[in-house]
Amino acid sequence: MTATSADDERLRRWRMVLGADGAESTGRALTGRDAEMDGALAALYGGRKQDGRGGAERSAGLGASAPSMARWLGDIRTYFPGSVVQVMQRDAIDRLGLAALLMEPEMLEAVEPDVHLVGTLLSLGRAMPETTKETARAVVRKVVEDLERRLATRTRATLTGALDRSARARRPRHRDIDWDRTIRANLKNHVPLPGQDGAGTLVPERLVGYGRADRSVKKDVILCVDQSGSMAASVVHAAVFGAVLASMRTLATRLVVFDTAVVDLTDQLDDPVDVLFGTRLGGGTDINRALAYCQSRITRPADTVVVLISDLHEGGIRDEMVGRAAAMTASGVGFVTLLALSDEGAPSYDREHAAALGALGAPVFACTPDLFPEVMAAAIERRPLPVPDTGR
Repeated sequence: MTATSADDERLRRWRMVLGADGAESTGRALTGRDAEMDGALAALYGGRKQDGRGGAERSAGLGASAPSMARWLGDIRTYFPGSVVQVMQRDAIDRLGLAALLMEPEMLEAVEPDVHLVGTLLSLGRAMPETTKETARAVVRKVVEDLERRLATRTRATLTGALDRSARARRPRHRDIDWDRTIRANLKNHVPLPGQDGAGTLVPERLVGYGRADRSVKKDVILCVDQSGSMAASVVHAAVFGAVLASMRTLATRLVVFDTAVVDLTDQLDDPVDVLFGTRLGGGTDINRALAYCQSRITRPADTVVVLISDLHEGGIRDEMVGRAAAMTASGVGFVTLLALSDEGAPSYDREHAAALGALGAPVFACTPDLFPEVMAAAIERRPLPVPDTGR
């Protein structure tokens, strides 16, 4: 690339970044595909106009027209990669009132489905007209099926291994002996051979092995999920994981969602789409009430893992919430708090409540969907959880 062409490309890029305001300063006019991309960006992020106080503000230009919005959605899918399209759609929901237009079937057919769009559709809830609900379910199902394809196989494999390891037999058959653990457990029984430097015999007084796989329930898992508006992406992922866990015969899985009320959606876990449409995003938060319900469903504390998925902005009784968590951990329940279950960065959360739960020895951190199987495997085996560095 020559110096002239490199300078021209640099000016082009600056013109695209600066928008219409950059035309004069860069001296660069856009043509063809560049002009079309710039138009799509300007429709959402706008140019600058006087705000009446001598300053400038950005304004968007699509208005509330469903046909023009549908065309714009088609344009951005043509000009930008899927990850960028999803960001622009989220911005359109915030800036242009796209949420209201999503109640029209033709609009839903034009959007790029993603977890955040599902959260928006769920938040519309009962306001969505009947003519749109089937289209909305199709959009939600596409996202759910994509997540299941990505997460289900590894989740089942990881947890099956953890469940087998957690059910070690006291008198394992020869083929079920875990030799690494057996050797470590019997190192104190090492008998050195005379005249042989370091050599000797290990007397295996205790064999450590794996229990053979069977169909009996080995562990109980309770997913307790905050359905306040800020937790939308976490609710979507929790529904998918809940369905995957429920499909494993050696796990008894319960899914509980809550705001100021508590709803048990366990009987819908065979279809995560039904679970999601059974939620009600938004409203207040009463973690204490939700934990009280979960606590009442625990029958085998030592074989139970409770996963609270919440940003911990408690609207209920704070001391009782912490007290219930303390009582569960003291009884032998594996208690884990996930501040988020999503691909997003560090969430906003109540640090005081997080510190109080952490002081109980219960891990508190944000978790990505890809890490969740490892977290659950560690919780089942009662070993340290793989807490990311960016956690609490």
